[in-house]
Amino acid sequence: MSAPAIHPAETVRYTIAIPLNNEEEHVVPLHARIVRIMSGRYEPFELIFVDDGSTDRTWNRLAELALLDRRVTAIKLRRNYGQTAALAAGFDHARGAIIITMDGDQQHDPGEIPLLIAKLEEGYDLVTGWRQVRSDNLVTRQWPSKVANWLMARLSGTELHDFGSTFKAYRREVLERIRLYGDLHRFIPALATSSGARIAEIPITISERDTGRSHYGLSRTIHVLFDLITIKFLLDYITRPLHFFGSIGLVSMLAAGLITGFLAVKKVFFGTHILDEHGPLTILGVVLFMAGVQLISTGLLGELMVRTYFESQGRRIYDVERVVGAR
Repeated sequence: MSAPAIHPAETVRYTIAIPLNNEEEHVVPLHARIVRIMSGRYEPFELIFVDDGSTDRTWNRLAELALLDRRVTAIKLRRNYGQTAALAAGFDHARGAIIITMDGDQQHDPGEIPLLIAKLEEGYDLVTGWRQVRSDNLVTRQWPSKVANWLMARLSGTELHDFGSTFKAYRREVLERIRLYGDLHRFIPALATSSGARIAEIPITISERDTGRSHYGLSRTIHVLFDLITIKFLLDYITRPLHFFGSIGLVSMLAAGLITGFLAVKKVFFGTHILDEHGPLTILGVVLFMAGVQLISTGLLGELMVRTYFESQGRRIYDVERVVGAR
């Protein structure tokens, strides 16, 4: 196999970043399919394969490819960190102005990469693939996915049909504004929207796996629900945590005040022995009051931490798209 060498200083237009975990059967044919599509029209390009703690011969295949094809960069993570971390590693090593991500199991058709690029060049900052027609299990995969996507769209305010698809094309500057943690790779469109990115969605085809097995299942739905809570907080309250914790704290303290008022009336006007007749209610009032104080205190601490974070990182609470002027 021969391929033109890419000098480290050479400008790379396109980067294809692919996370893999135990996909040794797919490495070589996937590489061949991508090279066939990208060669010529989309050069210079690079391929970044990230081995996310595979236990089979995936890394051996990748290392061999990197030696044979100078356009290939193989990255081996020390252990299985998950898809978000693997994608983050690919982003950190990418040199392209446009970065394309896809799965390593050949379910995504490299022949549709030009469709993503063409849509991106219409003026969008991020184009994501929509698995409009799916053939996987209806109960364990399709229904949970539909519910999760509906919730994501409602909570994030980003109108997409398919947040879970890894098949996406990004402009580099979009990813430079986003830091990935946990399993938040599926929420990149929502995080990008909060920074004013223009997003489009196009239907893609999904091929059946001919070997191996899927790494995803019903258990991931629980993780997605927790991620939804995280993303809702990040989108709406990252710069004002007191509004989140303080609101809950005030409601808690208001409930405690109502309970206390009720108990005071019973004691003053009816001579009721509060602890004997309303012991549990008294304890509930005390707990709600203390919880309210703690929640408001948490919100205040969060405000201090947010300010420390933005100032220490030299970050602003806004993103500028363009400045026009004499300077």
